[in-house]
Amino acid sequence: MIRTFHVTDGVKNNTLLKNLWTMGASNCKTFSVKNSRNAGAKNSAANGISERADYVEGVVCNEKDINENEMKMLPLGDDGGKILLIKQKGELHAIGTKCTHYGALMHTGALGEGRVRCPWHGACFNIKTGDIEDYPGLDSLPCYQVTVNNKGLVNVRARRKDLELNKRTKTMCKFDAANKKMAVIIGGGPSGATCAETLRQEGFTGRIVMVCKEPILPYDRCKVSKTMDFELEKALLRPQLFYDENKIETKLNVEATALDTNANIVKLSSNEELKYDYLYIATGSKARKPDVPGADLANIFVMRNHADSVGIVSQLSLEKHVVVLGLSFIGMEAAAYCIGKVASVTVVGRDTVPFRAVFGPEIGERAKREHELKGVKFIFGTNIAKFIPNEDDTAVKEIELLNGTVLPADIAIMGIGSTFFTEWLKDSSLEMKEDGSIVTDQYLKTNIENVYAGGDIVYAPVYSSNNERAAIGHYPLAHYHGKIAAQNICGKLTPLKAVPFFWTTLFGKSYRYAGYGKADKIKIHGSLDDLKFFTYYFKDGKVIAMSSVGRDPIVADFANLLYEGRALTEEEVEKDPVAWMRHKPKDFIKKDTSSEKSNAPVPDIKSFTPRPDDKGTRDILEINKEGHIIH
Repeated sequence: MIRTFHVTDGVKNNTLLKNLWTMGASNCKTFSVKNSRNAGAKNSAANGISERADYVEGVVCNEKDINENEMKMLPLGDDGGKILLIKQKGELHAIGTKCTHYGALMHTGALGEGRVRCPWHGACFNIKTGDIEDYPGLDSLPCYQVTVNNKGLVNVRARRKDLELNKRTKTMCKFDAANKKMAVIIGGGPSGATCAETLRQEGFTGRIVMVCKEPILPYDRCKVSKTMDFELEKALLRPQLFYDENKIETKLNVEATALDTNANIVKLSSNEELKYDYLYIATGSKARKPDVPGADLANIFVMRNHADSVGIVSQLSLEKHVVVLGLSFIGMEAAAYCIGKVASVTVVGRDTVPFRAVFGPEIGERAKREHELKGVKFIFGTNIAKFIPNEDDTAVKEIELLNGTVLPADIAIMGIGSTFFTEWLKDSSLEMKEDGSIVTDQYLKTNIENVYAGGDIVYAPVYSSNNERAAIGHYPLAHYHGKIAAQNICGKLTPLKAVPFFWTTLFGKSYRYAGYGKADKIKIHGSLDDLKFFTYYFKDGKVIAMSSVGRDPIVADFANLLYEGRALTEEEVEKDPVAWMRHKPKDFIKKDTSSEKSNAPVPDIKSFTPRPDDKGTRDILEINKEGHIIH
């Protein structure tokens, strides 16, 4: 990759400029080294742009137009191409403009030390290389050549293809049949997929086999409850051609049944036995169903895979009644998707408010109100007693609750949590917790040599929480685990250094959260009514997490702060809730007085302390086990 650079104000001769150009170009095989004087001569006198068949080159600004630690999206060329120009530590860097996950504009994200974080879902990219460093998504951003002439004009050179695609796949090494080493990946989710390709990117030339329980390749599982009617082919993380070209073997509709760590053998449901040199286990979670009469009737669904969403969508019609069990992300997302497509949607839960355990009761109450405005009904403080079948005893017709209420239910959706897909390991030598999670160190290594684990199932250190161990079922974290495991398998010792980051989108409003732990105090700044607020979660006087709606990129900014090993105290944010923020939302009101300077945007502040027995004091690990699959 190219190494970008900044020419200081003191540069006054073309010889030094030429040397700097050479320094930047020598790290990029696609760029030839050109004398800056010749390059300048090729520029159009009218607009300073030189465009060849494969490249676009031109002046994008003056170096004085961009400040330290600033990002600017700037046009390049006459075809609508744009680049993201970043200045940090006196150097200029140019990379792609949109997150490779869902296309968020990166200049609206949060710039940290050497990386920029997507404001939507937390993916991070290196500002010097464009390489993806944290997830979701798999592709990196393109990186462009930057030079500054002796007049301070900033010149950028880019391949047309890179400007058009705005993404690239990191270089993969070739399979070498002479290398008899074999890496086996058990699990076809984001963690397994990331591990497989990272092995090739990090130089593993041996055989790679990825075993997938589902009959399809790894895909964007978040869409199962958030979108439901998604196109599977478009949701695939990589097409089959990618795996074929990089000699990554995929075994679909197959699952592991046993592990013999003495013989280094994994037994499969296809009666195959795979002898591994390295093993990565990322089997994920399975959705839980209530143990009540009638639970096996047709049209009772969980929300875990593509087949579940297809089944639900196929049953939706305007005369049908839907009952959702669960007040977590799965349940609330399912209710939001179904309302308007059926006659009624009723959400049933044991608590008195949704999302209490993660966001707190006030935000949960506001989310409930938004659902109610759209027509969703709620019944709290109860559970399902039994499912009542239709006339031919094949499908659910009604649901009786513990309080005696009987609801019409042509479709029932269960969002009451999950258990770990690790039963097949119960006779192995792996160290496991009673709940089935696998214990690993900070390198995702288990107690068995050359056996690694990641994703939902691992009880692993959480860097942003002083390396306290936890099992966290976040989609981006599963991606990240796959990368870290692969790097350690390849001998590149890399400890976990992730910040939990998750989100949900309900009726067009995105709720974001970064951090981990159970809070003893919660403080909301902003307007719940307008769904424009950010929230601090405190524990022992320290900010352990933040959430927001309509206030990007605050949560991404906070995630960067935790990643960089810094901390916020309750005392600091009480004095000024926004002073620490590097990237404040544009509509924040700034006010200056003779005695203080503050960027505090809104007077509407709500603070409360969870009750000692409040479910909101449960941590995310318990949420996962008791009913919440957090993406």
